[in-house]
Amino acid sequence: MIRIALILILLCGQAWGQAVRLKDLVDVEGVRGNDLIGYGIVVGLNGSGDSLRNAPYTEEALISLLERLGVNMQDETFRPDNVAAVIVTATLPPFSRAGSRIDVAVSSIGDAESLQGGLLVMTPLLGADNRVYAVAQGPLAVGGFDVQGAAGSASQGSPTLGTIAGGARVEAEVGFRFADMKVIRLALRDPDFTTARRIEATLQSSLGAGVVMTDAGTVEIDTRRTGLSAPQLIAAIEGTFLTPARKARVVIDQRSGTIVLGENVRIAPVAVAQGALTIRVAETPVASQPGPFADGNTVVLPRTSIAVSEGVPGDVTALEAGASLQDLVEGLNALDVPPQDMIEIFEALKAAGALHAEIVVQ
Repeated sequence: MIRIALILILLCGQAWGQAVRLKDLVDVEGVRGNDLIGYGIVVGLNGSGDSLRNAPYTEEALISLLERLGVNMQDETFRPDNVAAVIVTATLPPFSRAGSRIDVAVSSIGDAESLQGGLLVMTPLLGADNRVYAVAQGPLAVGGFDVQGAAGSASQGSPTLGTIAGGARVEAEVGFRFADMKVIRLALRDPDFTTARRIEATLQSSLGAGVVMTDAGTVEIDTRRTGLSAPQLIAAIEGTFLTPARKARVVIDQRSGTIVLGENVRIAPVAVAQGALTIRVAETPVASQPGPFADGNTVVLPRTSIAVSEGVPGDVTALEAGASLQDLVEGLNALDVPPQDMIEIFEALKAAGALHAEIVVQ
């Protein structure tokens, strides 16, 4: 049997419960980027541009460009194959100032075969309000290729998609005065009531009054009660460490067979039948007591036993209360169960209400 590789990553309690910086858990209201888009043309292609019969908008854009440069194109007919129409996109970072440069992505919208070696001609980039915020221009960097031969072909990535590092210059700034904000809202990237309450308690201990949790995804800070401006306040708290609460979650990548699960994932009592597979997971915790007159406490030590065998089809497997998903996966791995079968077992456990975790399949 060819063993199908499956990687199980168990986020153990020590690593799972580590403190995280506040700046890695929340976003600040108003501090965000703005999407930009523009339409332009790429020139200088080595015969791999748009065929103008199939992309008349490319010809129109080229004629318009040449006429703006003083070239009379009336009654002229030409069919260059080194020009391509493209859509240019970029993100204007928060607090960007006029004159700063940003990266752009360039994508062909015609039937060009490749943008390799092309030069993007000056292209205005518009925001959602239809204002020009940046202008892009420069040579493209294309990482993909598509080679055709008489007996075969080879391709990697997309040759009709390119980038220009620092290819756009910011021409207009977004009107936003962060320093004038009186109330700052911290938006949790993963909304959770417990995490929001911990953020509130941690900031109250350092800032005092003025910190309020409004819901599972928002914590408000009144800057007037802290004596700091909004920028000073964010700089003071973004390095604060705290331990976030995590949901019990199982993430499955079907392509690579990778399974990522947390320590809080548990299985309720349930019986499982999967073809000729038999697996039994049992928890038999034992109590450890200190000696007579010793200074100590009684503790419960976990004991897990796993029995795996391949029986006749229809065998039913009993999973006792408290068994972890790690125990089940270890047993399935011992029998070389393919990742797809594991995914089906996990989804069946979830449907039966026996898997106490959220399943995310990618």
